[in-house]
Amino acid sequence: MKNIYLLCLSFILFLSVVAQEKEAAISWNKTVHDFGNFKEEGGVKTATFTFSNVGNTPLFVTNVRSSCGCTTPDWTKDTIPPGGSGFVKAAYNPRNRPGKFNKSVSVTTNATDPRTVLRIKGDVTARVRGIEDEYPRIFDDIRLKTNHQSFGVIKNTQIVTDTVPIVNMSREPVGISFQGVPKHIDIKAVPETLKGMTENTNHGEKGNIIISYNGNETKDWGFMIDRIFLVINDERVERSRLSISATIEEDFSHLTEDELANAPKIEFEKLEFDFGSLKSGDKVNYNFNFKNIGKSDLVIRRIRAACGCTATNPEKMVIKPGESSHITVTFNSRGQRGQQNRTITVISNDPEQSRIVLRVRGTVEN
Repeated sequence: MKNIYLLCLSFILFLSVVAQEKEAAISWNKTVHDFGNFKEEGGVKTATFTFSNVGNTPLFVTNVRSSCGCTTPDWTKDTIPPGGSGFVKAAYNPRNRPGKFNKSVSVTTNATDPRTVLRIKGDVTARVRGIEDEYPRIFDDIRLKTNHQSFGVIKNTQIVTDTVPIVNMSREPVGISFQGVPKHIDIKAVPETLKGMTENTNHGEKGNIIISYNGNETKDWGFMIDRIFLVINDERVERSRLSISATIEEDFSHLTEDELANAPKIEFEKLEFDFGSLKSGDKVNYNFNFKNIGKSDLVIRRIRAACGCTATNPEKMVIKPGESSHITVTFNSRGQRGQQNRTITVISNDPEQSRIVLRVRGTVEN
């Protein structure tokens, strides 16, 4: 019996050795590359890692994945025979990434040890930042720090002011004014005319665009974006537009405890509808039913649907206490494919939840 056991064990070990002899095996020339210290303006640095197939069967790379900030522009995609070699290149772009870095590249193969982690590291010396970095947006003869001023959330009782830095990049004075300014925005350049650069400078006068946003004047709710034209030396340039955005919310801070207790309250039966599967081109409708369970009139301020959806206003925008209504949402699958997730934002005068997000989800088949 003992001899049979030893014989079986020897046979299993033999099969294991034979199997190992028939597997691909990988050997790397290095797994870490140190770029050392280099300048940010030096551009992209690339390291090449080479490997050999030291096994007895063909070797192939099945996957290459790099960490954030690192890219793998190329690697051997052909099958490598026994004794053959291949490579993996890893690149690092130092632009706007000064300082030390240590990035990884995960390489998966069919070798006996299938996963290898390669590393690149170094230390980037920051470039000297110029006027172009401080003011990256070009509007003809002037540069702006940004062409989109976001105010975030503004209450309907607030007036919020912020500035956008500007600089004259020409040798001549530049006058700045604005067109298409809505009533809820006050905007001006200070100074209104920027002096030009001199022989001893690489830029002219610096200034600011001062923007004041009046939440009470919008007469609207939710996310809003306005685009205002810059007029430079009395000439409007079509591409010179400044975007100004804000999310307008109602201010309930003045309500007393009694007023809050007697306020309207919106309640939906469901906040999400799953339409399952649709064929491309089909439409589906769904009614999101809701009720005013509060003690005063519920006012629907605004309903906004994401792209691909439409949402109709309820029959009445003012719902009495105890009354019910619905919002009909239509999802059009035309031009869509795969998993879908659409939102409908409902804004009301319910102080506890003035903004409610409804969801429509499902899958559109090819």
